[in-house]
Amino acid sequence: MATNFSFTDCSSKNATLKKRIIQYLIISCNSSIADIAKEMELSVPTVTKLVMELLEDGYILDSGKQNTNGGRKPNIYGLNPESGYFVGVDVQRKRVLLATIDFNGKLIDQNETVPYVLENTPEALEQLCSIIETYINNLPIERNKILQVGVNMSGRINSISGYSYSFFYFSERPLSQIIEDYIQIPVNLENDSRAMMYGEYMAGSVKGEKDILFININWGLGAGIITDGKLYYGKSGFSGEFGHISAFDNEIICRCGKKGCLETEASGYAIQRILLERHAQGSTTILSDKIKETGDITLNDFVDAVLKEDILAIEILEYVGHNLGRWIAGLINIFNPELVILGGPISQTQDYIRLPIKSAIRKYSLNLVNQDTNLIISKLGERAGLIGACFLSRGKVLDML
Repeated sequence: MATNFSFTDCSSKNATLKKRIIQYLIISCNSSIADIAKEMELSVPTVTKLVMELLEDGYILDSGKQNTNGGRKPNIYGLNPESGYFVGVDVQRKRVLLATIDFNGKLIDQNETVPYVLENTPEALEQLCSIIETYINNLPIERNKILQVGVNMSGRINSISGYSYSFFYFSERPLSQIIEDYIQIPVNLENDSRAMMYGEYMAGSVKGEKDILFININWGLGAGIITDGKLYYGKSGFSGEFGHISAFDNEIICRCGKKGCLETEASGYAIQRILLERHAQGSTTILSDKIKETGDITLNDFVDAVLKEDILAIEILEYVGHNLGRWIAGLINIFNPELVILGGPISQTQDYIRLPIKSAIRKYSLNLVNQDTNLIISKLGERAGLIGACFLSRGKVLDML
């Protein structure tokens, strides 16, 4: 079992102040005691005492004297990267991505990809636990130094209770607890779109913005929301179910069991259905051989066809982009974000998806609102959720201090 990451301090006030110092050093990387005291509006003697205790406990390091133009050179302090590690696990439809960061947020291993088929069966859950366990056992890190494992998946997930209601809801126990009992390390369970949003926020395309929407265009649709610099969860932790807005008067049954959801006309599943229908009707596409051979396509197949300027694929993407843009416009009217990030596999088509979405946003949202919203493509791409899982785990541990 991982060590209990807590401060050896009987004062809750001091523990809170130490937590603030660590959070400040995460942002600033290295600072002097004077700079920390100024930022936290505390006296230098108080900060000195707290820093010395953190130094003794091994959470921070003394980096030596700072080079200055004159006068007394202050000591510089930063986080000890070896004081704790955080594993991220991104469970996707056909694979599992895994990575580890140190306490400073630096990736300390090569990202690992393991083939995996996400199915709602006990056997698939057992295999997932085994994949995580094997990865941890192969890390060049003492096991008790891994403070938490972050696991993100698609669907309805309550990260506070640790329950997943879309996959592996087989017993009364939370999924996070089931995985934790298997690997004997604390587990944080998160929705994939929120994890992707947080990955972009911490290490991707966000440059100081505090009100952000992340649209995950995958087989389904999801949204990650940050308001005033904090992830928005909602009452039950189910915020961001963007794909299940009742958007169309059609007879297409969504994966959720209802008809007319946005996903039915603006998602990877919609793209797959429309492409196969159009092909069956005689439309030509460079994916014809793949369809005849397997009767199916992957999202990677579709993205590749778009980037090769396949006319049918581009037409379908423009249709999907228009539908998406219309409803993103509604979100912009509600949230008035500084930034909207398009992520997920379909975002890899770049401007082929961004431009029709942008056109629809201009058409359907209020000009006074959308003129302050920048629409961009995810910087982290397929690694967004993985990086987010790592950083969310670190954040959860800090919250528990």
